[in-house]
Amino acid sequence: MSASPILITGGAQRLGRHCAERLRDDGHPVIISYRRERRELDALRERGIVTLPADFANEAGILDFLERLRAETPSLRAIVHNASDWAPDSSGPEAGANFERLFRIHMLAPYLINLHARELLEACSEPQRDIVHMTDYVVQKGSKKHAAYAATKAGLDNLTLSFAAMFAPAIQVNAIAPAMIMLNEGDDEVYAEKARAKSAMEMIPGPGVIYQSLRYLLDNRFVTGATLPVDGGRHLR
Repeated sequence: MSASPILITGGAQRLGRHCAERLRDDGHPVIISYRRERRELDALRERGIVTLPADFANEAGILDFLERLRAETPSLRAIVHNASDWAPDSSGPEAGANFERLFRIHMLAPYLINLHARELLEACSEPQRDIVHMTDYVVQKGSKKHAAYAATKAGLDNLTLSFAAMFAPAIQVNAIAPAMIMLNEGDDEVYAEKARAKSAMEMIPGPGVIYQSLRYLLDNRFVTGATLPVDGGRHLR
């Protein structure tokens, strides 16, 4: 019997892509969702990673993705909810629409996918099945410029507790809460220095630490309902 794949939403770039590639290197079949076509997807497909387009900004798009996911695989080993939108707040007429979009991406999509894909996880023949929510360090302190982002990520963090209780003991549900992990293209050394100074570890570690954290959760049979901080000790500053 072939192994059940691991689903990573928003797996075309940055942390999601790194985890998808590392999981594939470790021998796991991987499915990713992506929002728009990009060159990086060709490299992922060449490595045998299945790529499914998805629009999580509306309920119809989420449900359509679930239909295509069920057509692609009869089971899942794990779901990693990585899809995200780092949108700043606005006081203009688009403020409400922006909040609703973040709510759908960060909360409604994981909520519906968890409910509808539960049967795919339960169909996995392996002894452990996991759901991992990628939240954010900012959940613990809020944000002056990204209040909607912080609030909807906090909602996702709370969903971790609810689904962990709901799905136990068959499915473990946990969260990873990163702070600054990697720079964006165009970030200069001045910005990098300020970012490093925010954590006790004084470093920007790169995406490997997220894969290590994900691997810990995927390999540990006795952790559920937990949020694993990966923030370099920012609370110590």
